[in-house]
Amino acid sequence: MDAETLNPRGYPSQSPQQAISTGARTGGCFAAGRQEAGAENVLHKLRNQGFRLETPFLTRLPFPFDLKHGWRQRTAPPLMLEKKIRLEHTHRILFTREVFAPRNHTIRDLLHLDQPHKLPRVLVFVDEAVATANRDLLDDIMAYGQVHADTFTMVDDPIVIPGGEPCKNDFRLVECCWDAINEAALDRHSYVFVIGGGAALDLVCFAASTAHRGIRHVRFPTTTLSQGDGGVGVKNGVNYFGKKNWVGSFAVPFAVVNDFAFLELLPARGRRNGIIEAIKVALIRDRAFFEQIEAMAGDLAALKQEALEQVIQRSAELHVEHIATGGDPFELGSARPLDFGHWAAHKLEQISKFTVAHGEAVAIGMAVDLVYSRMQGILDEATCERVLKLIESIGFATTSPYLMTTGRSGEPAILEGLEEFREHLGGELTVTLVPEIGSKVEVHEMNRVKILNAVVELQKRAVVVEE
Repeated sequence: MDAETLNPRGYPSQSPQQAISTGARTGGCFAAGRQEAGAENVLHKLRNQGFRLETPFLTRLPFPFDLKHGWRQRTAPPLMLEKKIRLEHTHRILFTREVFAPRNHTIRDLLHLDQPHKLPRVLVFVDEAVATANRDLLDDIMAYGQVHADTFTMVDDPIVIPGGEPCKNDFRLVECCWDAINEAALDRHSYVFVIGGGAALDLVCFAASTAHRGIRHVRFPTTTLSQGDGGVGVKNGVNYFGKKNWVGSFAVPFAVVNDFAFLELLPARGRRNGIIEAIKVALIRDRAFFEQIEAMAGDLAALKQEALEQVIQRSAELHVEHIATGGDPFELGSARPLDFGHWAAHKLEQISKFTVAHGEAVAIGMAVDLVYSRMQGILDEATCERVLKLIESIGFATTSPYLMTTGRSGEPAILEGLEEFREHLGGELTVTLVPEIGSKVEVHEMNRVKILNAVVELQKRAVVVEE
């Protein structure tokens, strides 16, 4: 062993001269001038531990050695292996009408994309409200399975589940979905189909994405909100601890099938709600689309089907484009551009016990952020007024009495929503605001007084509009 190799405990071998030098620098255990016999004992111990010593003379020893315990173990840095894991996902969005008509091969062709080595097994869940509105739907699904039995196997009759936001407040429904998946003996090469609004999709797709660590699922959104926004995304979840989407997962669906015929069955409130998400994504990404919505405002306010389909399809395209190309599809960072207006909206839904629908809450949340941005000098007054007028012209309110409800902390509940949003993001507050139509900016602080001033201004504005 030469002077530079390691001894059995991982320390460099040293000559006595090196030891003297090291000890002088580190404040060694022994002072110079000890008896030679003492030094010889030390040398003997060093030799036993693998040191090559060139001379019996030693006056100082380096720090980590003592006679009782020998060389003290230095804490080594942990071993870390690091490998990049790259996964490629395909996000498919299909647009069609009457998808369960036997002549429509959308589903048949979709399942062929997977090139299955056996007939895939399919279990279907249907939102109760959708089944009620379309009384032939369950029979149509079974008939489609029979006609196309050479392509897939329908393992059971469609399972009807409660829909709407309340379904996400009952975790037993997740367990019911798991029970159904288990009873059907689905495996990771099977499919779960879910037909319904955004809440039903969130519920069932969360169950599917966690069963067997992930079963392929196909979404069939049936509302303007879910077809243009939430249903075409990659997030699933249910509410817990009184907080929206506290339990959830990220999972890219095998496909999303937007059947525009479902929109014709919606009540006026449901048909209108999705338009606000189109305005939102236009504000942060696409000025031309915003101007298109302005030009179609009359038809959209009248809820004309052709106008709705055009706007919902473009909204879906922009949402998927952001998810696929924005660089953070699973939201590992803190920025949430697609959540513009949502920090207040989520709290508003919660404190209203979901009597304020999601689209309505987003309209109000966007209005708060727009007025706040104007107060902060981020957005000019003319643009702020232009956007607010568009929102109102389509039929959305821009305020709610719930905004100033006193929260558990004693302050207005809307401010608690800001803190909950910070927690949801992972500790650093990042709120997306709009400096001009078609672009966005992230801020990490919000002036709480100006937030409340924005709410008050919107309340005064609502009084004027009513008069």
